[in-house]
Amino acid sequence: MYFRIIGEIQDTQTIATGRNLRARKRLRRFYGGHHWRKCKGFGVVELASGDRRSAEIHWYEASGIGRREFKIKSFVD
Repeated sequence: MYFRIIGEIQDTQTIATGRNLRARKRLRRFYGGHHWRKCKGFGVVELASGDRRSAEIHWYEASGIGRREFKIKSFVD
């Protein structure tokens, strides 16, 4: 992971669930679980260079498994 999330992720939304989730089979194979969701939110991240920036963050989550595979979609500032 080339960044670290600082603090809480704000304004979380679910983007896709169930059959609309393209990575569903891969997520079940790697992590197990059911009812995967793709979510997005906004937060402050610290990059490998030490810079802190506001960013839109996407991730997958499932009940009992937690949040997995975070990525920065875009920088807000």
